[in-house]
Amino acid sequence: MEEMKKKPLLTSILVPSVQELVKEKVCSVPQRYVHDDDDQDLVISEADGVVEIPVIDMHRLLSIEFGDSELSKLHSACKEWGIFQLVNHGVSSSLLEKVKLEIKDFLNLPMSEKKKFWQTSQSVEGFGQMFVVSEDQKLDWADMFFMVTLPKHMRVPHLFPKFPLPFRDTLDVYSDELKNLLRVIIEQLEKALNVEKEMEMRKLFEDGMQMMRMNYYPPCPQPEKVIGLTPHSDTSGLTILLQLNETEGLQVKKDCKWVPVKPLPNAFIVNIGDILEVVTNGIYKSIEHRAIVNSEKERLSIATFCGLKFDRVVGPIASLINEQNPAKFKSVGYQDYRKGAYARKLDGKSYLNDLRIYNNQD
Repeated sequence: MEEMKKKPLLTSILVPSVQELVKEKVCSVPQRYVHDDDDQDLVISEADGVVEIPVIDMHRLLSIEFGDSELSKLHSACKEWGIFQLVNHGVSSSLLEKVKLEIKDFLNLPMSEKKKFWQTSQSVEGFGQMFVVSEDQKLDWADMFFMVTLPKHMRVPHLFPKFPLPFRDTLDVYSDELKNLLRVIIEQLEKALNVEKEMEMRKLFEDGMQMMRMNYYPPCPQPEKVIGLTPHSDTSGLTILLQLNETEGLQVKKDCKWVPVKPLPNAFIVNIGDILEVVTNGIYKSIEHRAIVNSEKERLSIATFCGLKFDRVVGPIASLINEQNPAKFKSVGYQDYRKGAYARKLDGKSYLNDLRIYNNQD
């Protein structure tokens, strides 16, 4: 384990700060940020009718009176959408407000301070962008800060421990709160899948890795030419997103069309990652999503990626495999899974497709 701590598993090519680029008041987008987007006409609009992602009420989910009906809603959301908004989740609004304010201050640090927290050629952790694997690759219109938050001994010494106070303490509390929230969600998913007696999913995620990515999407003079975050599904088990301001931009792909997500106040947006699609043998679906930007307002968010312990195996759990439902995915060690996932650029659900056993497909 000590060797894993010292040797970085993930790297990304260093890129310039988009936030600093915007400060120069550019009128046109540099060519490296220009994306060819054939999906602009595939966005669900108001004229198409109201299509909104499911909303799950944690208080109802855990209640005796409404638990069964809310659990059924949760199961359906994970099967049909792969994403839901979670309200009444138990994380205090005062903590969320502190997180929002302090992350905004952190992302607005002057460049002289940010350089202390910038990525290096040896590690993907810090300010920069992820999944940049070639010098001619198109870049996203965003700055991001990525780091491992749990287990605590995996935290990079010059990042989290060096954060200014009270931000460091606030993020520490937030990290623990989301670890507890993950445990409750996984318990409910086991119940919905009828595998709670074996606790197979809980054992996979217990004391697993937790990673966070703070996202800053600046305004863009030509928003139709760029993408804030390239379309992809998450390689995590679950992702818990907190929107930090009111600017919309997240979109999810449903029935080959992009559905804009309208975040509810202080709700978490929870989406199924590739690991859970594999673990549930395809019962729950990871959701492809992207972020777009606009010409006037910045957008900020923080995503918490919930993974497994290093010694776990990513593969369908035994309770969900039988002669009628054989394994649809290969099994691979979690370390190898992460290496494979991060050694490529973002590209839809391409890595998940690499794990599929196609002759067993429905």
